[in-house]
Amino acid sequence: MGSTSGENHGSTGVGRRDLIKRSAALGLAGVPAMSLLSACASGGGGGDSDEGDVKGDVSKANPFGAKKGSKLDVVVFKGGYGDDYAKAWEADFAKKLGITSSHTGTQEITGKLQPRFNAGNPPDIVDDSGAQQIKIDVLYRNDSLLDLSEVLDAPSVDDPGKKVRDTLIPGTLDPGVQEGKVVALNYIYTVWGLWYSGKLFKEKGWEEPRTWDDFLAVCKDAKKQGIGGLAHQGKYPYYINVAIMDLIAKKGGIDAVKAIDNLDPKAFAGSDAARAAIEAIYEVVEKGLLMPGTNGLTHTESQTRWNQYKAAFITSGSWLENEQLKQTPADFDMKFLPMPLLSGSEMPFEAIRAGSGEPFIIPRKAGNLPGAKEFMRRMLSKEWSTLFAKEANSLTILKDGVDPGVKLRPGTQSTVEASKAAGSHTFRYLYPEWYSEMDTAIQNASNELMAKRIQPKEWLKRCQAAVDKQAKDPASKKNRHE
Repeated sequence: MGSTSGENHGSTGVGRRDLIKRSAALGLAGVPAMSLLSACASGGGGGDSDEGDVKGDVSKANPFGAKKGSKLDVVVFKGGYGDDYAKAWEADFAKKLGITSSHTGTQEITGKLQPRFNAGNPPDIVDDSGAQQIKIDVLYRNDSLLDLSEVLDAPSVDDPGKKVRDTLIPGTLDPGVQEGKVVALNYIYTVWGLWYSGKLFKEKGWEEPRTWDDFLAVCKDAKKQGIGGLAHQGKYPYYINVAIMDLIAKKGGIDAVKAIDNLDPKAFAGSDAARAAIEAIYEVVEKGLLMPGTNGLTHTESQTRWNQYKAAFITSGSWLENEQLKQTPADFDMKFLPMPLLSGSEMPFEAIRAGSGEPFIIPRKAGNLPGAKEFMRRMLSKEWSTLFAKEANSLTILKDGVDPGVKLRPGTQSTVEASKAAGSHTFRYLYPEWYSEMDTAIQNASNELMAKRIQPKEWLKRCQAAVDKQAKDPASKKNRHE
């Protein structure tokens, strides 16, 4: 969450994802629908603020008329990526446009922002991520979000002959779409999968597993040596769903992904891929190959034990390295691994779940809409993308958006290499952004399975029930994963 991490999250301290989604996505878990948001007033999509005090002259270089001397209210989830990058952006914004910013870095997004949304005085731009994210679908249903098409159709800062949207990595806008409108900009390019220590693998003579049988073999050898096989962030089942849902996708192909996103009546209960995936994960549980105690740990607790070489593998998104900087030994050599293949998988080993996390939004009732839109346009410039990479050790959704002189840390560099190896073999589920209640139900089922309170057959039944319930909502017909 997406990303996204703090709890730290991201993608997660109450770190990146204490309830965990940075995304956002990279994105995220378990926050109940925000009923209080029903107090949000509705209105048109162009924003209701009085722009008289914040509207300047429109020009080619200033397409929204951001006004010198105006102020911008910026709130950023301070998770795995920190918030130094946003402070660097704000300093540059003040220098170049004469617009100063009030800056809030926090993990308590819902606590700080829900009352402001309800009162009709939200910030101007928000990184709505982490465990306490206000769910994007909830904000959208309450008519609280600006349609970002005006920003995306504006001239690029770097090449005014191109629209902003044409400078982005294909597919990265998809998670921010609600009913055909882009209402959230998932800014960080995120990959999800397994992680391991290059140092530990070298010491133990383990090879990077490409098949599920090879993965189990490493886990079994680790157990013999007093090391856990797989760690997961037990209190936040978002993370074990990285493994479960990746296995479904790679086994069943993109049709299995679309079946779930499109609420197919056989998305889980009639899916051979889903059955094979959940049985594979349950084998890890049954054979005692989980890191002891992992089911009761938060994401940061589990990740820290993994950093202490108490487990061979852990599931996460690519915010993990940033989230664990203080806990990671200097010679740990963090590495990313695509999910190993079940037999008969339709996708190749190199295939990865990849896309955008960490959703940035502009509230429809923002007080300085011209400034907010210009700020977001500049986020999608090479200068600000590079500032982000320097401060947050992560890539953005801007194509070739990071100066080659920026040196990335080992884990992030390994995700760059994995992305290149994957090529066009990437996939991304959209149901967490579209249907947060369904996402939570699937996570809850996974939590029960990992604790051996239910069996794979019951997991499939519960997940299908969540799909079927969502499919009864007429609004779900407006979303379609093509």
